Order: sequence, then C-alpha cells, then structure tokens
Amino acid sequence: MGSASGINTRRYHGLLVAATTPPTGRMLLLSAIDAFVETNGNPVGISSNQYPGAIYPDGIHYLREFSLGEAAAWLYRGAGFAIERRIATHHGENAVTVVYTNQGESRCRLKLRPLVCHRDHHGNFYEDPHYPDRLDLQAESTIVEHGGVPLTLDHKGAIRTPVQGWYYRFEHARETERGLDPRDDLFCPCELTFDLLPGQSATIVASTNGCGAPVSTKDDANSQEFRMSAILKQAAEKFFIETTDRSTIIAGYPWFTDWGRDTMISLPGLCLATGRVKQARSILSAYSTQMFQGLIPNRFVEQGEHPDYNTVDATLWFANAIYKTLEAEWHEGFACDMATVLESVYDWHTKGTLFGIRVDDNDGLLSQGVDGVQLTWMDAKIGDWVVTPRHGKPVEINALWVNALRVLEWLAANLEKTGLNRICVRTSQHYRVEAERAESSFNLKFWHQGLGHFLDTVDPDDATLRPNQVIAMALPFSPVNPEHAKAALGVVARELLTPVGLRTLGPSEPGYKGKYVGPLPELDAAYHQGTAWPWLLGSYATAVVKYGDGQKESKAVLKNAKHMLTEYGLGGLAEVYDGDEPQAPAGCPWQAWSVAEFLRAWTEDVQSD
Repeated sequence: MGSASGINTRRYHGLLVAATTPPTGRMLLLSAIDAFVETNGNPVGISSNQYPGAIYPDGIHYLREFSLGEAAAWLYRGAGFAIERRIATHHGENAVTVVYTNQGESRCRLKLRPLVCHRDHHGNFYEDPHYPDRLDLQAESTIVEHGGVPLTLDHKGAIRTPVQGWYYRFEHARETERGLDPRDDLFCPCELTFDLLPGQSATIVASTNGCGAPVSTKDDANSQEFRMSAILKQAAEKFFIETTDRSTIIAGYPWFTDWGRDTMISLPGLCLATGRVKQARSILSAYSTQMFQGLIPNRFVEQGEHPDYNTVDATLWFANAIYKTLEAEWHEGFACDMATVLESVYDWHTKGTLFGIRVDDNDGLLSQGVDGVQLTWMDAKIGDWVVTPRHGKPVEINALWVNALRVLEWLAANLEKTGLNRICVRTSQHYRVEAERAESSFNLKFWHQGLGHFLDTVDPDDATLRPNQVIAMALPFSPVNPEHAKAALGVVARELLTPVGLRTLGPSEPGYKGKYVGPLPELDAAYHQGTAWPWLLGSYATAVVKYGDGQKESKAVLKNAKHMLTEYGLGGLAEVYDGDEPQAPAGCPWQAWSVAEFLRAWTEDVQSD
C-alpha cells in the first residue's frame, strides 16, 4: 500500500506488509527503497520520503506518469535518464516484485537502498541497537530476520555494498491528521548497484519465504476494461483471503480483519455476484461453528482468542446470506445444516440471549441493548460513551428479524417439499405466523405519518431521520408497506442521498456533523452523525427498484462508482465520505461492503446494462 507520489503518507504504507498469521498479524517489513540514478553527472534521487520539514530525495520532481492496473507503475524522467518502476504482489504469498527498467537511450547506473523494519502495521518503529537479530549476506540475496520473521531480499545481478545504518524520523502526514504518532526510523542493510543498458531491468523480490522468483509486472491487456460489472468484480478480488484451514472475507484495508457483520453484508455481492457460491457456503459454515447462544461472533477468531458477540445484526445478516446462497444454488446438505443452525438462532432470540437481545412477547419484535454496549452497525464508541446506542427496537434490526423468520419459513417449506420434514423442529406454517405477527407490529409501530418516514427506533421511540429504514426496504422479505416505503424514499432522497452515499443523519437534525475530519475522537463522534456511507447506496438502489422510479434511477445512483473507484483507494471504494460538499473520501480506503453492495445491487437490479 502506498501513494501515487511514492511517499509513504500512512503508517500502513509499505512495499511488503506481510500477514504473518493469516489473515492477521500484519507486519511492515520493507517500507521503501531509496533509488538514485547516475548517467554522466551526480546521482539523482528518483524516490521520495517525507521528513520533518523536508522531502528527500526529491524524486517527485522527476515523476512524469503514474498508472495502476495489475501492477503499479511510475515513470521518472530527467536530463539524460528515464526509469520506470513497476510493483506487483505475488498471489497467495507474502512477497512482492519491484522492477526498475532503463527506458532511456543510454547506459545508467542505479543504486537502491532498501529501508526495512519489523513492526505491526498499526505501530511505530524506532532505532534499536539489537535490530536485527540476524543479517545474512548471501550471494544474490540479503536476509534480515527479527523476532523469528525473516525478510529475504533477492537481488540477482546486483553489486552489494554492506552500508548498514539507520534513517531517522520519517513522517506520515495522514497520521498527523488523525492525531497519532507519525514517525518511524528505518534500517538500511545494504546498497545495491545495477548497471543498466537501455531496456535492461533491475529486479528485487522481497518475501518472507525466500521465494526468489519474480512475478510478471506487465499488465493484462484487458485489465483496463471499464464496464461497471468488470471493474467492480476486479475490486472484489482483493477481499478474499485463504488461510490454512478456511477461506474468508477481509472487511477492509489496511486496518480491518474479518468481521461477522461486514462479512455477512458483503457475502452476496462479493461471492454470489462473482459466481463464488461454493466459497459462500464455506464461509457461512465456518461462522456457524463459532456460534454461541444463537449469535455469530462480531469477528472470526483465531486459535486461543476469545470471540466478541457484541452485535445484534450480524446473525440476522447471516440468515439473509444463507437465503441468498441457497437461492443462487440449492444444495441439500448445506440447506439441512443451516436449517438446524437457524432454528437455534430462532430459539435463542425468542427466549433471550446476550446483551438484552430478545423477542418481545407482546408484539413479536426484537428488542436489544444494554448500557455501554453498541450492538448495531452504528457502533462508534469513545471511552464509555456510545455515540448512537439505539437501544430498544431499531428499524433495520426488526426488518432483518422479519426477514430471518421468512427465511426459516422458506427453508422449512423447501425441505418439506423434498421429504426432509424431520430436519426442522417446526413447520413452515409456524414461522409464517410468527413473521406475519412481527410484520404487522412493524408497520403499526415504525411508520410516522406526520414525518412521512419510518422511526429509527421504537420502544423508546426515536424519530431521528437516518438511513436505516432504507436497509429495511431493500431486504428480500421486507416487512414495509409499499406506500409508506415510496413516501419515505422521497424524504431520504431530499435529505440523506448524496452522489457518494447516504448521510447517516439528516442535515437538519441536532448533532449533525457534515465533515469527517480531525483526530480519532472527533472522527468517531462524526462516524454516524452525518457522514455519508457508500455501502448504503446498495440498499437505496434496490429500494428504488422495488418502490421508487425503478431501474433507471437505480442505475444512475450506482454509476458514480466509476469515479469513486479512482479518487481514494485506487481500485476500491472508500468506507465513508463527508456529509457536506465537496464530500472528501475518508476512513478505510478499500471497504469490502462498499464494493459488495454496489456489485450486488448492480447485478440484481441493473444487470441488463
């Protein structure tokens, strides 16, 4: 991860960030490579680093082109030289290939100084007299090992000079904006010199396994295809992770791992819209093994870790993902397994489970919430302050509950048709009655005729204008009254809809924050108080097809992805944007559910394009 300028502006930037305990344990190993080119005069630096009050070398002044396809490419041009740098990661390996090619008309000498460290990608690194534990200078490779993690730099054809030393006080400007320590020290194990004729290349392969062999850094001829479905599917690829025992979905880069809610929301778009039905079944089955008292964990946990179950909606999205997966491809064995799992979910939710999650016997709706805990997707917390607690009966949670009951009805009915009645403890009729009861209560309690939109929560009532009602409208088995949905969509379109996402709070509401800027406490305070979220456009696009102006409007909403894919995390969609214009992107640069919901809605609602 890096920037088009070549300067590492975040602590997460680096040429090799390795998952040492996949998919977690991300460690920055090769931060950068300082590069200098010599022709007939003094060396000219073509790389760039930010230090306090200075940039050195000043390679940004020689940068002429940048492009991103299968590989990232920079072209540096100055008096008497032209050097192209290309970077490509190795699929399924903690490895990266970096290639410098002499594109000039005369011979040049290239001097490269790798800048390395061994630190967690969230942290900082400072000079350590005991670093590294081992430095091994082999014939055509250099191994820097620390804490049991080896970094191998393969550099075939280089003349190596062991000029070991420290570089101090690198600055990451974006961390300063977030109120975090922006500085690192880095270690240089050697200098590598290559003499290059026109057209010749210098290659460095950095890896944790000493793989040695470079990968191609040339772009596929079709990699720049710019049809909506193609670019979204290409963006989806980066979120799939294979570990030794399972496949999973990363919630976002650079700082998220695999989270229950994010995975279940993302699964229909990332897996089903790309034809990965088998992988969807595998992911759902893996999460089902970690269920506790009818809840899947908020994040998938690794061996020895204790799971967190502080989410009311992840399990309900899990039920929705099961339905979508079986709808895409019926699989009897999977259907039987998931029927048993979902009946357990039903049992625990009706009798009551963690965090006050329980069906209200009086109306059949799902209530939740305890002091100091945030359970819905609006989960920002600052110290002991839960910014949007939403205790009681949130609108999208109860729509998801009705949806889950309908999924159980649908699943039981299908098993009944195939003679597998014994799999389900209850009949499809039972779940139909429960769904109809909850659905009736939903429409009675959540609709506010005077405001013309749905309440955000009931019992206690909260009439704040938020986008969660749109999630309720978009579900496969939505409980909303179509006339009410159409009216509410009009309010949402006027107050919450922006070209890049739905605002999380109406601009006229108390507490609205239109800018997502400042140190972390201020960011968390604005997270769901007006900040616009792209992933919500997926639900909005589906809702307008069902209750609004149809496919044409849905297509218009989603087509802005072409622009959004090029303005922040290149080739991905941002986590959030400012609520107010000009709506700068922010948060996680590559957010899984942003891509997934655009892809799902485009596939389901605008596929005829």
